[in-house]
Amino acid sequence: MQDLDPLNETTHIGYQRIAKAEKTRWVRHQFDTVARRYDFMNTLLSCGIHYLWKRVALDMLNPRMGDRVLDLCGGTGDLAVSAKKRVGMRGRVVLCDINREMMKAGKTKPARASVRRTLEYVQGDAESMPFPDASFDAAVVGFGIRNLTDMDRGFQEMYRILKPGGAMVCLEFSNPESLPVRKLYHLYSFHLMPRLGALFTGSREAYTYLPESIRLFPSPDVLASRLADIGFKRIEYRRLSHGIAVIHRGMKTDAGDRFFS
Repeated sequence: MQDLDPLNETTHIGYQRIAKAEKTRWVRHQFDTVARRYDFMNTLLSCGIHYLWKRVALDMLNPRMGDRVLDLCGGTGDLAVSAKKRVGMRGRVVLCDINREMMKAGKTKPARASVRRTLEYVQGDAESMPFPDASFDAAVVGFGIRNLTDMDRGFQEMYRILKPGGAMVCLEFSNPESLPVRKLYHLYSFHLMPRLGALFTGSREAYTYLPESIRLFPSPDVLASRLADIGFKRIEYRRLSHGIAVIHRGMKTDAGDRFFS
């Protein structure tokens, strides 16, 4: 009888390896720790540009009036709130996240409080979502997919819950193309981010994991190929801010045309 390959039983937590069964608990603990300061830290660390990235992601998703939209790993709900404004009163937006503390932090934010009350909040695992097949017109995941134990499984679940012709958009951090920009970005993210995280949230660990997980995230071309293997069609991606962030989009089938030309 052959010994099991230990790498098959472990996964990455940044540059460290951890038992697959432990990653979800570890990630949930980190987000519990920073939940109340999460939005502040996003604005501080990105100098506010994450709002522009999210607006571009929603433009590329192009949700329509009356659509049912899923915001996966939705956290405090920035994307969900923006999506709700686009789908109108007849539309529905479901925010799904495994972390209850993140959703609680979003629910109680005073900004756009009336819109937040219209969202549907579901605590659930992105790798095994509690939704029927073909139940959403569109789905978006922002800065959450790289935290999954099995990222491909998360994308498979997004594919499953989309209706034929439904659109998926993934907004995620990436590595800048330009070597000078990449060096500056790595200097900033590996040295300053953890210090700011420790100062403002009390968690240096969470903001050490952040740049390490970004460094390990697949390149845009590799991710596009993996999305195609899952079954997504018409896959495109767009680099933002010299490649610090990247948006991928795809459709469940070639039916319909919800993307901009």
